[in-house]
Amino acid sequence: MSYHKHKEASPVSVSCAVLTVSDSRTEKDDESGRILRQKLEQNGHRVISHAILKNDANTLENRLEELLAMKELQVIITSGGTGTGSRDITVETVSPMLEKRLDGFGELFRFLTYQELGTASIMSRAVGGISRGKVILCLPGSPGAANLAMDRVILPEISHLVREATR
Repeated sequence: MSYHKHKEASPVSVSCAVLTVSDSRTEKDDESGRILRQKLEQNGHRVISHAILKNDANTLENRLEELLAMKELQVIITSGGTGTGSRDITVETVSPMLEKRLDGFGELFRFLTYQELGTASIMSRAVGGISRGKVILCLPGSPGAANLAMDRVILPEISHLVREATR
């Protein structure tokens, strides 16, 4: 089946969870989480869960386990905790849970980031993969990263990713 036929056979709407991983963000100032939720909903997808979690591996792992057990959930998008700081634990927590890595996700995100920011893009540890038939995408916590990832990578492929992950 061709790429275009795969996309045509993909679901129109998918169910998502958005997690912000941060020691400093609150519901009031979580701009990146708001951007992710709004863009998903504006494009016909459903956000059935969202939360702000501290940079704590056990807390994140427990929440991911809860989300992975939700039958109706198809995509988990995290924002934050992917940097190079000592408190950034998202990549180290999520990576062992991935059954299949989507290396192209991080590679494309860093390429697009390089076009906007230059060599600082090497500090982005955006990662994606599949776990238990669900797509997990981990983004940096900045609003710019949320907009770039959603507009240029995630929204164009989210339905196709879900189709392939659940086959």
